[in-house]
Amino acid sequence: MTTKINYKFYEDGLIRELQQYVDKTYDQHYATDKYQATDVIIDSGHGTGFCLGNVIKYAKRYGNKGSACDARNDLMKILHYTLIQLYIHDEENKTKDRNPAYGPYPEYNKNYSAAPFHHDPNAHIPRGEWNFSIDAATVEEWNEVNRKFISESGGFNPDAFSISD
Repeated sequence: MTTKINYKFYEDGLIRELQQYVDKTYDQHYATDKYQATDVIIDSGHGTGFCLGNVIKYAKRYGNKGSACDARNDLMKILHYTLIQLYIHDEENKTKDRNPAYGPYPEYNKNYSAAPFHHDPNAHIPRGEWNFSIDAATVEEWNEVNRKFISESGGFNPDAFSISD
C-alpha cells in the first residue's frame, strides 16, 4: 500500500508546474526545427558550460530584473537548465550506480551505443571512439566538414574556408 506524501512545501504541485513550463518550451519557435540549438551545443561538447552558465545567469538576475513574475520565471529557467544538465551528466556518466528509479541504461551488454549526436539514433560508432569536443577536431577534419557543408549548401569556394596550421 502506497501512502500519500503530505508535501510541506507543495513540491508535487511545483513539479507539475515545472513539467508544464518545460512542455511549453517545446511549442516555442526555437523548438520547432528538427534540432534545437541546445542539441547542437550538447553534441559539440559544450552542454555543461552552456547549462551551468545559464543557471548562473538566471540566478544572478533573479529579483534584479522586472517584476516578481519575471523573477519566478527566472527560477523556472534555472530548474529547466538544471534538468538538461542532469541529462548531460547521466549521458556522460553511464554507470550502474545510476538511480534505479530510472531503470538500467539500454547500452549495458552492448558493444555499440548511440553516437554522441543523441538526435541521430542511426549513427553508431564503437564505444571509446567518440569525439565529444569540436575543439579536438584536426585541421583536416574541419576542412572536410567545411567542404561537405559547402558542397551541400550550393557553391561557395571551399578553399576560402580552409584552415591552415
